[in-house]
Amino acid sequence: MKIGIVCPYDYFRNGGVKEHVRSVAEELRDRGHTVKIITVPSPDRENPEPENVIQLGNAALINAPSTSYELSASATPGEIDGMLDEEQFDIIHFHEPMVPVMSGQILARSNAINVATFHAHRSEDLSTKTLDLIHMPYHRNRTKYINYVTAVSEAAAVYLSKMEERDIHIVPNGIELKKFKPDAVELYEEFNDDVKTVLYVGRLEKRKGVEYLLRAFEVLREQNDDVRLVITGDGPKMRMLKTYVEQHNVPDVHFLGFVSEEDKLKLLKTCDLFVSPALYGESFGIVLLEAMAMGIPMIGGDNDGYVTVLKEKGLLSLVNPRHQDEFVRRMDLILHDAEISEQLVKWGFEYVKQFDYAKITDQYVEIYEKLLNEKESDT
Repeated sequence: MKIGIVCPYDYFRNGGVKEHVRSVAEELRDRGHTVKIITVPSPDRENPEPENVIQLGNAALINAPSTSYELSASATPGEIDGMLDEEQFDIIHFHEPMVPVMSGQILARSNAINVATFHAHRSEDLSTKTLDLIHMPYHRNRTKYINYVTAVSEAAAVYLSKMEERDIHIVPNGIELKKFKPDAVELYEEFNDDVKTVLYVGRLEKRKGVEYLLRAFEVLREQNDDVRLVITGDGPKMRMLKTYVEQHNVPDVHFLGFVSEEDKLKLLKTCDLFVSPALYGESFGIVLLEAMAMGIPMIGGDNDGYVTVLKEKGLLSLVNPRHQDEFVRRMDLILHDAEISEQLVKWGFEYVKQFDYAKITDQYVEIYEKLLNEKESDT
């Protein structure tokens, strides 16, 4: 098969959609398929366009309250028609196809089989509902060109179902398990001691709930002098969190800022508990899968996306971060009850295997082949 995968964000920057696209593309190529990524021009790249990546049109920088990113602004009809005529894709797989503008332009001109994957999940506040009403006609006008619709989680599918009347098929987000080999990762030397380490990895923004983790840790640390909190990442909440630690004299809190992938793996290998107290806005929970793959027990906020991931024994790991007493008790229990900790580690290590990108790609290939067979039968 010849497959085009559309990534509407800057493919050369970090991001969940980009990682999903890259991992699936690599897996498909390993199976002998021809795959090209269609994305926006990257302002960060001075080198020539890499092999198997097509950069179309212009990019627009979007500054949101908690982040910034490049997305597709527009491409000329001539650019798109020329690309489609030259490539002759069997399948074009659009990720986040509602992101303006390039995906819609390609969809309207594509004679290939068009598959869509939706990643996003939004909160249920009044402003979101209002935007959804405005967005609905635009959504339906674009999805009429899509042959098959998938979502990465039940949370994303529920949100999408408000605008999409046809069946939505779940093909989950994934993880490259080959990258997460605990036995091959060194310990993070600074925290390689007898103190129990609670680790947070992610952006420091409101929806991630890190302030609730910090307050719960403050109480936990008053009860136990054998614990520390390590916070990685950056974001708009950094100053507030550091000020809280200083004003409240909370001991053993370490802010590491952005860390490399190598150091992240070392920190996961070294920590005793991984905590991601996100409040809302999560469609899945890749950070939870990473902790499972590294053999680490975890706690996750009970948002819609994490509920999708933490099932079975993983229900022990769900907590409402705003309920401080329960949050503290759950951290204390997992840190200091070896039997429960070991059960969570054993469960997670097996459970995460279903999310390996090899298995995710199996599901996409099955969809592609089904649609191609149907198309051949109709001709």
